[in-house]
Amino acid sequence: MRDIKMVDLQTQYLKIKDEIHFLFDEILASAAYINGPHVNLFSNSLSKFLNVKHVIPCGNGTDALQLALMAADLEPGDEVITTPFTFVSTVEVIGLLGLKPVFVDVCPDSFNMDTQKITDKITDKTKVIIPVHLFGRPTEMEPLLQLANKHELIVIEDAAQSLGAEYTFSNGKTYQTGTMGQLGTTSFFPSKNLGCYGDGGAVMTNDDELATKVKSIANHGADKKYHYDRVGINSRLDTLQAAVLLAKLPHLKDYNQSRINAAHYYDALLENTELVKCPLRPKNATHIFHQYTLIIDDGRDKLMEFLAKKGIPTAIYYPLPLHLQKAYSNYGYKSGDFPIAENLSQKVLSLPMHSELSEEQQDFIIANLKLGLEKSRGV
Repeated sequence: MRDIKMVDLQTQYLKIKDEIHFLFDEILASAAYINGPHVNLFSNSLSKFLNVKHVIPCGNGTDALQLALMAADLEPGDEVITTPFTFVSTVEVIGLLGLKPVFVDVCPDSFNMDTQKITDKITDKTKVIIPVHLFGRPTEMEPLLQLANKHELIVIEDAAQSLGAEYTFSNGKTYQTGTMGQLGTTSFFPSKNLGCYGDGGAVMTNDDELATKVKSIANHGADKKYHYDRVGINSRLDTLQAAVLLAKLPHLKDYNQSRINAAHYYDALLENTELVKCPLRPKNATHIFHQYTLIIDDGRDKLMEFLAKKGIPTAIYYPLPLHLQKAYSNYGYKSGDFPIAENLSQKVLSLPMHSELSEEQQDFIIANLKLGLEKSRGV
């Protein structure tokens, strides 16, 4: 049995290395390292894959969020509604731009923002809602978009963990995450479902004007070289990383299906296991399992230590909600404000999940997980 890893990028690479090396050789021969033709080719290819009009590649997923917020023409003090249970980037860019994060607690079964709790958070300063499709499961977008339309709010989807996941509306129409709001963002960090071999990200939109604005902001605010129409940043996907993504994109559906299959196998192995709650599947969307995250009712940390001794890596996403982080204490939130997010942070545990995971590895993981639970209870 191969060593168990949270994400097995090496084995994945060996299957596509010839494709990657071919593209690398093209780029090295042309020396087109910045904004080479492969960047535009990848942008167009991802646009077709997502069925979205514009994909603007950038330096990383955090930049993608910042670019989207900057394109929204917000003013300091404007409020952005989002979740406290996510990676820091979502809130980091809000703070960097002088905006105010307004948190909404999450649903205990999906880990995503509870759309039924958004209305009470809307004020005359609210301008944007950022739903995060956490762990590969789409947020409940239909009621969220209806609410945003009613209050004339901009929706910026954080799809960094969900590329390729689909959401179906009550009218039967299906869209991929990152393409339903006015703007969508994603990350190509190596561990993502579609990851490069360094940093990378992208902004997605069907709005021509927003696309032009995002492209300009990402290029120092220039629409034409040395002519700056707005304040911008320098954020671009380099050509070598675009080549990696070009090689991987045709395999993305298979990667996602492999993760889904692995999640089903985990479910079967864990059936009727006490103290453990498996991830629930939405009826109107696909969960592509960027992470396979359990809720361990008791003894999580001891279980994590036990598994580590057996050579089984695990992770806690996320051990402290953002409203309780020191960096964001100035917004006035306190312990108890978002009890579901706070409770989850004490109980979630993510198991190894990637497209190369074997059933033999999963058998070993779950056998030891059950053994660890028994030891923690003194059984």
